[in-house]
Amino acid sequence: MAKHEFIISAADLDAAGKEFTFPVTATWIRGALEEHEATALGTDGLLKVRASKSGADVVVHGTLKAELTTPCARCLEPVAVHVDQQISALMVPAATMRAETAEELEFGSDEADTFPFEGDTVVLDDFIRDELVLETPMIPLCSEDCPGMSPVPANSSEEAEAKAPVDPRLLPLLQFQNRTKKT
Repeated sequence: MAKHEFIISAADLDAAGKEFTFPVTATWIRGALEEHEATALGTDGLLKVRASKSGADVVVHGTLKAELTTPCARCLEPVAVHVDQQISALMVPAATMRAETAEELEFGSDEADTFPFEGDTVVLDDFIRDELVLETPMIPLCSEDCPGMSPVPANSSEEAEAKAPVDPRLLPLLQFQNRTKKT
């Protein structure tokens, strides 16, 4: 993904915050999830966020809506995944985050929703991709009673062979085989 889609200018924010609405296009979803089994269902999603400043940090709250599809874990048929998720993140200047991580080598639960940003530009693309991946079930099922893939019945392969045209050079062998079955 070369081009960023979800960009907020931190310089334009204050403590009161601003509302932002971004389309989450099916094309962007396909590109963001290209190394994942899930992909866009075909329709565009929507990202609505409110971003506000808290000192040098940017607080982001909102909702993410998207339609994904992924293969069923049992039968491999497509499964629709409806994402309608409340999101929340703390975006911190990258320089501040680097200084803290150099001192502390442990990653705490209080840092789970903390992401760095460079300069005055807050880019939410990686955060939104992570949310889509997290909302995709680990074991997606098309239905709870999905029987899974069914093996091809043994008779159908024999029937297919019988219906297939026989090479004329092999007809004498086929006649011999039919005579031996009768006896």
